[in-house]
Amino acid sequence: MAGVPPIERFRSFSIIAHIDHGKSTLADRILERCGAVDPRDMRAQYLDTMDLERERGITIKAQNVRLQWKDHVLQLIDTPGHVDFGYEVSRSLAACEGALLLVDASQGIEAQTLANCYAALEADLTIVAALNKIDLPAAEPDRRGEEIEKVLGIPADEILRISAKTGEGVEALLDALVARVPPPTGDPDAPLQALMFDSIYDPYRGVVSSVRVFNGKLVSGSKLYYLQAGAPHDAEEIGVRTPDMTPVPVLGPGEVGYLIAGIKDVGEARVGETVTNAAHRAEPLPGYREPKPMVFCGLYPVDGDEYAELRESLEKLRLNDSSFTWEPETSGALGFGFRCGFLGLLHMEITRERLEREYGLSLVATAPNVEYQAHLLDGRVEIVDNPSSLPPTNDTDFIEEPYVTVTMLTPTEFVGTLMELCQQRRGDMTKMEYLSEDRVELVYSLPLAEIVMDFFDQMKSRTKGYASLDYEPSGYRRSALVKVDVLLNAVPVDAFSTIVHKDKAYDYGRRMTNKLRELIPRQLFDVPIQAAIGGRIIARETVKAKRKDVIAKCYGGDISRKRKLLDRQKEGKKRMKQIGRVEVPQEAFVAALTLDD
Repeated sequence: MAGVPPIERFRSFSIIAHIDHGKSTLADRILERCGAVDPRDMRAQYLDTMDLERERGITIKAQNVRLQWKDHVLQLIDTPGHVDFGYEVSRSLAACEGALLLVDASQGIEAQTLANCYAALEADLTIVAALNKIDLPAAEPDRRGEEIEKVLGIPADEILRISAKTGEGVEALLDALVARVPPPTGDPDAPLQALMFDSIYDPYRGVVSSVRVFNGKLVSGSKLYYLQAGAPHDAEEIGVRTPDMTPVPVLGPGEVGYLIAGIKDVGEARVGETVTNAAHRAEPLPGYREPKPMVFCGLYPVDGDEYAELRESLEKLRLNDSSFTWEPETSGALGFGFRCGFLGLLHMEITRERLEREYGLSLVATAPNVEYQAHLLDGRVEIVDNPSSLPPTNDTDFIEEPYVTVTMLTPTEFVGTLMELCQQRRGDMTKMEYLSEDRVELVYSLPLAEIVMDFFDQMKSRTKGYASLDYEPSGYRRSALVKVDVLLNAVPVDAFSTIVHKDKAYDYGRRMTNKLRELIPRQLFDVPIQAAIGGRIIARETVKAKRKDVIAKCYGGDISRKRKLLDRQKEGKKRMKQIGRVEVPQEAFVAALTLDD
C-alpha cells in the first residue's frame, strides 16, 4: 500500500438487504471489477469464509475488504441479512458513512429490508438504493421502484438497476457510491480513537480485531490502551484486508483494517471497545447496545467426559460471536451442561452446529424457551430462563412473559392464513397497511414464546415462501402461564419441563406423554408417564412391562403351582418398580424435545 491516498478519496459503505437478495453475489462482482482477486482464485461467495455460510447460502459474520476503484479507495463491509444476525449489521453500520440498500427486483421490499434501512437511517448514513436481479424474467423494476419510493421515500429515478449475477450495472453502481457517499472525517493529530467492530480468534495469533479509526493514527508497534477492558496492549501488527491480510505501518482517520495485539483472553477484546494510545488517552466512542439474548436452551455433551471440552469450545466461540451467553447448569436427567442464551432460533441452530463441527463435540440441546419474570407474593421478582427453576405456584403472584412486535410483508392472497396463524399464537393485530395493490404489511404483537418454536416455518409454508418476517422486543406482559412437568415412574424429569399458556397445557401434556410412550424402551415393570401441573395430573400413558414366561417349565400339575410362581413374579416387579430408575435413551430426549406441531 505505497502512498496512502488522502482521506477525501476514501468511501466506507456496507451492503444491507433481506436474505437472498444478492449481497454476497454483488460483493463478488465488486471484487472482480476492482481487480482485488485473481480470476483463477475467484469462487462464489468469496467473502463468506465459513463452511456453514457456503452450505446454507447465508452470511453469518460481517466481513470487510479494501478495494481500489479508479482513483478512490472503497471500504466494503458485507453484512448478514437474517433477523437473528441484526446486531452484526448494527455494528458494521457504525464503521461506515454510507449504506448500499439492495432490493430484489422480482420480490420487492421485504421485512428485513425495512429493518436494516431504518437502522442505517438512525445511524445517519447516506443510502444508495439498487434493484438487483433485473435479468430475471419475473423482475418488475418499475413497479418495485415505485414501492421503494412510497415506503422508504427514496426517489425512484435515483434507484440504480443492476444484476449482481451477470455484472450488469455494477460499474455505474460503484461510480454512484463514490459520488453520493461522503468521505470520512477525522483529525490525524488528535489522540487515537478506534472502534473495534468485530473480532475473530486465530489459534496461532490470538485475537484478530477489525477496527475503524475515527481520530488520530494507529501505528504498528505502538503502546495501546483498551478503554472498556482497562488493559494496555502492544500493536503487534496492523493491516488491511485486500481481501487477503496485508500488513501496513499506519492506519489513519477513516481507515478500516485489522489489529493483532497478542491477546489470548477472549474477554479483553470485546466488540464495541475503544482503542486509544496508552500515553495520550482519548474519550471512549459510543459503543453498541449489548445484544440481549431472547431464546435460551441447555446444551449438554452426549458423553459426560466432554464437559471440559465443551466449556473451552464455548469460550473460543464466544470470541467469534459475542452475542450469545452461557453459564453452567446441571440437570438430573442430562448431567452437567450449560444454559445458553441466543438472539433467535437460527442463531441457536448455527451456534450448535458450529460447536459440533469446529470442535468435534456431540451435543444434546433441550427445548428452546424464553426468559420469564415471576412476581412473588413477597414483592420480589425472579428472572426465570429455565422452566425447572420456576418458583412454586403457591409462592407466585403472577408471571410476565416477553412480547415482540412482529412485522410481516406478504402478498395479499395470504393475509387470511397469516391472520389465522397469529390468532392461534395469541397475537393482537396493531396495524395492517397496503404497500401496493398486491403487498400488505401486517404488524402483530405476539408472545416471544409462541415464535421461538416453529412460527417462521409455519409462516413460510402457509405463504408458499413469499412472506417475510422481522421482529423486535416490546417489553413484558402478564399472562396466564403454568409449568407442565413430565414424571417417569413418579420422578419428575427436569429436561422435559416447560412453561406454557394455561389453555395449551393439556394439549402439550397429551402430546408429550404419547410421544414418550413410543420412545421409552419397555422395562421389566410398568412405567407410568405422567404430565402434571403442580400436584394435578393432566395426562397419563403407560409403557407396559416385558412379559417373562415364568411358568414355561411348569407343565401340567395343579393350577396353584402356577399361581404361586405368578404371584412371586408380581412381588418382584413391585419391588423393582420401587427401586427401579427408568433409563431414558439419548435419542428419546432428542426426539421428544423436537416436539412437532
